[in-house]
Amino acid sequence: MPSTPDYTLRDQDRMKRARRYFEWQFRLARERLGARVIEIGCGLGNFTEHLADRELVVAIDAEPACIAAHRARFAGRTNLLSLCLDVASPEFGKLREHRPDSLACLNVLEHIRDDAAALAQFAAVLPEGGRAVLIVPAFESLYGPIDERLGHYRRYGKRSLASLAEGAGFRPEVLRYMNSAGFFGWWFNARVARRTAQSDAQIAVFDAVAVPALSRVERWIEPPVGQSIFAVLRK
Repeated sequence: MPSTPDYTLRDQDRMKRARRYFEWQFRLARERLGARVIEIGCGLGNFTEHLADRELVVAIDAEPACIAAHRARFAGRTNLLSLCLDVASPEFGKLREHRPDSLACLNVLEHIRDDAAALAQFAAVLPEGGRAVLIVPAFESLYGPIDERLGHYRRYGKRSLASLAEGAGFRPEVLRYMNSAGFFGWWFNARVARRTAQSDAQIAVFDAVAVPALSRVERWIEPPVGQSIFAVLRK
């Protein structure tokens, strides 16, 4: 991930203001995951907390500072394993030894330079029928200063993500846009205001006002556009 440990910790801590938004993402993802989960890019463990009831969670991150914080947060949890490991490492393949049935990669793939190789690595550690659950930023046309500052190499379309997944040995089961309101907010920040960061006020208002309504409506109706793509890929 193209960031420094200090930057990663600081920005993850700041985004705690979007509690409802991340709970919405986590709720979608955890419903599709099995009993033995590999979590890619675990950071400080905000999603790991939602998987604490699983038989096993192997949480990895390339940043030592994140893993140190993660281990401290979940000390004593025998079903949670924190590893400092890069997806591109030859050691990644050893995760097969933990017999995972699913993998979570939420808002991480866009930080990886070679995303095709990363997806191939994901497929290599999962059994036939195993699932990879992803959330990625949508629409390359929305790419702007905030993406660049966050270390995003790209944003995705449904077609490009499906092609990438199929090339790695996955079959897309679900590809749907989420957060339609965020699409327009990101467009404004990227194309009009040219902001390099979302303001604390933007985050707070969006989380308090928009997310409760969006999460209910989009549960039943897929929007035609969204800030993100929610994907479930079957090996």
